[in-house]
This record gives sequence, C-alpha cells and structure tokens, in this order.
Amino acid sequence: MRYKIEGGQLPVVTIALERGESIFTQSGGMSWMTDGIAMDTNLKGGLLGGLGRMFTGESLFMATYTAQRDGQQIALASSFPGSIVALEIGPGREYVCQKSAFLCATPGVSLSMEVVKGLGGGFFGGEGFLLQRLSGQGLAFLEIDGFAVERHLAPGERLKVDTGNVAIYDAGVDYSVETVRGFKNVLFGGEGLFLTVLRGPGKVWLQTLSMPDFAGRILPFLPASRNND
Repeated sequence: MRYKIEGGQLPVVTIALERGESIFTQSGGMSWMTDGIAMDTNLKGGLLGGLGRMFTGESLFMATYTAQRDGQQIALASSFPGSIVALEIGPGREYVCQKSAFLCATPGVSLSMEVVKGLGGGFFGGEGFLLQRLSGQGLAFLEIDGFAVERHLAPGERLKVDTGNVAIYDAGVDYSVETVRGFKNVLFGGEGLFLTVLRGPGKVWLQTLSMPDFAGRILPFLPASRNND
C-alpha cells in the first residue's frame, strides 16, 4: 500500500491499493476512487462500537473499500482547511486524538472512544469528556485543523496549550487542565480561565486553528437573519 498527501492547506490523501487491500472510513468519507474497488457498509466493531464513534463525532456506520484488482486508487479529502497526518499504529504506538479527526485507516486499526480522566479535563479541556483512541495494527490518517506542529516531550516535560489546539498525542502522554493564575490574566489575558497541560514522555501534534474558534471569529461578519412579517 502506498499513499500521497497533497493539496497544501486543502489536503487530500490518495491511497494506492493492490488486490485484496482495504481501508475503512466513516460513511460519506470517500472523495473519488477508480472502478476496481468494492464498497461494503458495516457496523465496524458492532453496535456498541458504532455508538461510541457517534459520541466522538463519527458516523454509526463505516464503509470498507477493498481493491478487486491491482493498481487501484482511492482519495479522501479533509473536511476543513488544515493538514492530514499519517500514523503507524502498533504495540506501544497508540494515540488519542480530538473528536472528528479520524479520516481513514487499514482494517487492523481499531477506532474507539477515549474518556477524559477527571472532571476538570472533561469540562474545561476544550474537547469535552470524549475523544478518539487509535489502537491495533496498521496505518491511520487523521485530519487536523490548520497547520500541524509536532512536539516531542521529554519525561516530565510539561506543555501548556490553549484549549482546542491539542490535536493528537501519544496515549502515554498525561492530559490535564489547570487554572490560569492571576485575576487580570483571567479577565484580560484572552486565554480564558483554563489551559490544557500535556506532560511527557511522548509526541504531541498541535493545530494552529480549531473549527470552533474559526466559526466564532467569522460569526460577527455573517448577516443576521430577518423574519419577514
């Protein structure tokens, strides 16, 4: 299996499949494909697995695409301007990511629900209580809002991140929330009351933009709806 990510800030990943090779994605995730690929819609992971995905922003049903002959191609585009990240999943290489980040993966990858530990992380961490966890064995592709910045955290190293800018992190990285100190900082600092804290060891991917922040910035410029009497 080979792949190519292109398109700059409007990215698409094109995956070349040989006979019998497959990928799965959420329903409606495919952008285009060649003629020799078969589609099978299914409840990957059963009903409970499907419900768990729904809580993290994915669809109840997943679609599996399998090449019927060699040299087939399938393309999946990001749903928002940003980046596509390819991750090798395996023993010791499990990852937690923001809701709706999953784009597609090979069949050996498991996509499940990750519950944020602690009330503070759930209420104030920017993503709520439920995230996505990638485990198993294979290749996965995730979409990130804006530009993706990679950081390697040393053991015990702490990184403070504005809520909503955490995209992906190693499952071994500790995720918590702390209160911004200082009355003036809270009221006038522009960062809100809470920051997400990531503690190593492990790798993290940060995003320079989040969809909620983007929506909030353009909202004042949208025309107000008017009711016709």
